[in-house]
Amino acid sequence: MSSSLRAALAEDGYVIRRQILSSGELEALRGAASRVTERARAGNWPDVRTVGKQFPPWPRPAAPGVPPRDGIWGVQGLLNPALGGAADAAVFAASYFHDGILDAAKELLTHDGEEAPCTDDDLVLELYNLLVRPDSDFELEWHRDDVPRTATPEEEAAKLGIASAEAGGVAKKKKKRYWNTQWNLPLYADDSLVVVPGSHARVRTAAERAAAPREPEMPGQLVVALEPGDVVFYDNNILHRGVYRADRERMSLHGSVGRAGGGRFRATNVLQHGVGAWVDRCDFAALADGPEGSEGRRLRAEGMRARLVELGRESGDVGFSLAG
Repeated sequence: MSSSLRAALAEDGYVIRRQILSSGELEALRGAASRVTERARAGNWPDVRTVGKQFPPWPRPAAPGVPPRDGIWGVQGLLNPALGGAADAAVFAASYFHDGILDAAKELLTHDGEEAPCTDDDLVLELYNLLVRPDSDFELEWHRDDVPRTATPEEEAAKLGIASAEAGGVAKKKKKRYWNTQWNLPLYADDSLVVVPGSHARVRTAAERAAAPREPEMPGQLVVALEPGDVVFYDNNILHRGVYRADRERMSLHGSVGRAGGGRFRATNVLQHGVGAWVDRCDFAALADGPEGSEGRRLRAEGMRARLVELGRESGDVGFSLAG
């Protein structure tokens, strides 16, 4: 089954959909995000991304009420029922299980050549976090989420699932089957994400391998400019980095959803964030309420959670994808 959305992701490694949120949804999310960010900055939420560290595990506050020493750039576990009140939990759940997100996810997770498309019954609940304004300027290094910088071209090609036809630093493209899709959805204008289009489907060039970890002008780079309510879906192995400024408000929802069948490799990416410790306590009853709610949405969420729990049972101790 062909798809323009999937074709764009395959070609560039990212695809943007504009304005998927209503003004009411955006306002509700800004309020909920402000409250959890304030709690996290004050040291009253342990699961945060701390300035100066790029990958998990991140250090926790020394004690409740003690702000992280270097500040934060993210709040982990938006679906964790312990994070905020029931009203905020319902707002975050409604945005994660939003039709605009999951309909796009199903399209992106349908594999070319399949007779039937990916459906709600194939989806797996994964991660939902909030990326926020850092307390001091902070930049991530150029990276792929699943491939260490030290990987050889052959190792890199194997991790990317592409044919290793190494010649002049470029491996030939091969159609990729996606077992997850990842997105950023900003609540305020956001140009923090920088990508190298097309790099998800090849090994790094000699120039990319030689570049400084935070090279400000990588050849071919593109700054992804998003307005509030836009969403960018991207291959987490596209060569990318983040540039975060302390003087610019930032609250961007950062999520991922999987397709059943991803196996242990996918389990590591998800379970390294600790979601397995609390996901069974999530209450999705509110998804059936309100003008946009329905029992079908609640049941879809319950099914996605059940498939994540099963993935955890099958995978055991998964460790961490990258260090740093």
